[in-house]
Amino acid sequence: MTVRVRFAPSPTGPLHIGGARSALFNWLFARHYGGTFIVRVEDTDLERSNRVSEENILESLRWLGLDWDEGVETGGSFGPYRQTERLEIYKKYAQELLESGKAYHCYCSEDELALEREELSAKGELPRYMGRCRQLSVQELAAFEAEGRKPVVRFLVPEEQTIIINDLVREEVSFECSGIGDYIIVKSDGVPTYNFAVVIDDFLMEISHVIRAEEHLSNTPRQILIYQAFGWNLPEFAHVSLILGKDRSKMSKRHGATSIEQYMNLGYLPEAMVNFLVLLGWSPGGEDEVMTLQQICEQFSLERVVKSPAVFDLDKLNWLNACYIRQCPVPRLTDLALPYLHEAGMVKMPVSSEYRIWLEELVLLLRDYLDNMSQIVDQSRMFFDSTVVPVDLEAKEIMGQIDVPAVLKKMEEKIDTATLLNQETVKKILKEVGKELDLGGKKVFMPLRVAITGQVHGPDLHKVIPVLGAEKTINRLKDAFIRVSN
Repeated sequence: MTVRVRFAPSPTGPLHIGGARSALFNWLFARHYGGTFIVRVEDTDLERSNRVSEENILESLRWLGLDWDEGVETGGSFGPYRQTERLEIYKKYAQELLESGKAYHCYCSEDELALEREELSAKGELPRYMGRCRQLSVQELAAFEAEGRKPVVRFLVPEEQTIIINDLVREEVSFECSGIGDYIIVKSDGVPTYNFAVVIDDFLMEISHVIRAEEHLSNTPRQILIYQAFGWNLPEFAHVSLILGKDRSKMSKRHGATSIEQYMNLGYLPEAMVNFLVLLGWSPGGEDEVMTLQQICEQFSLERVVKSPAVFDLDKLNWLNACYIRQCPVPRLTDLALPYLHEAGMVKMPVSSEYRIWLEELVLLLRDYLDNMSQIVDQSRMFFDSTVVPVDLEAKEIMGQIDVPAVLKKMEEKIDTATLLNQETVKKILKEVGKELDLGGKKVFMPLRVAITGQVHGPDLHKVIPVLGAEKTINRLKDAFIRVSN
């Protein structure tokens, strides 16, 4: 089996989550079978398409790690790969359909079409074009031309035919041609419509499998009719389920970020996003859901793509991303953290090699508390602020206990006289404070945590203090002592 698949986005905005999943499924299918993955651009929506969106989409694909063998930027023997650069090709095939009587020029105005739709709706029928211009006389054609009407090209839909699609995901699906109506394949400005151009492109580029979202299923009978009109063999079709929000409605902005670019900017790792996307409609062979791209590629098949809608669960994405963050090498995580820390005004660029070492210690300390890398700003703020003040009620209650001043003073003395401040020495100091004051661990650790970090929960103190450093630790103990002594 020679596999040739494509991802063909319309460059009218950033790469949507649904589009990214379609691209991923095509890429995985091609890589699993040693086939070819093509990226072409469907930019015939002249008003909305732009190169900025195109570059955003391509950059998002690159970020996800999805390389392509043919297409825009890469080239190939089946180009060009932008539809606006293929207009003469579409014109040639449209002319063939016109000459064979399988398509015709339609001069109906928008008002006439609107009236026709209203009349059909009033009868309880499906609104569709009823073929008014199928058999125009020479006189009618001349009259329309004299009026200056610019015709569209409509495909002549055969009557009383059933289109059967043997979908690789949805199995057998059928459509009646009587409900379709003659549809436009070339607009009055000479630009082809999606359903016409996509067939010409897929055939000429020898696409073997069309893997796309379920919302395209209703377009498929129109496309199959064009294949049949030319006598061309059909590709295999596979329509992947919709992506829904947790409330089971179609995914939208109210469910969270909807584009890959937004997740890039929030500091999600591409390998986590790929892992998450593939689970939206596909199930692995085993129970382990955390998989490398190579593992996914080895297992991927359309047989495991499910029919039921996929649910976009942000909590699951956060869990997956946290798993990948914990596995990620600290130098790379530090590289990812730096832009957020710089933008927040915490770190000046470039950083010295000595300061870089400290930053890596900070990232290592905090990575278990991150769902995404943008959270590094809030999580690390206590290490950059000159002072910290407990704000929640629980922290204030802890600092109000009778033994707190003695604990703070004793800890200050111990830190001040320590010759070395690493995790082991801080552990030893904490034990000494409790022993010398005859206090249990909680009565020592909790007020010290609040005094030093301003928080009740967080990383272990013996890990925090070496990263914070002796000077800042002592200053915070002094500040806290003043507050509780007044």
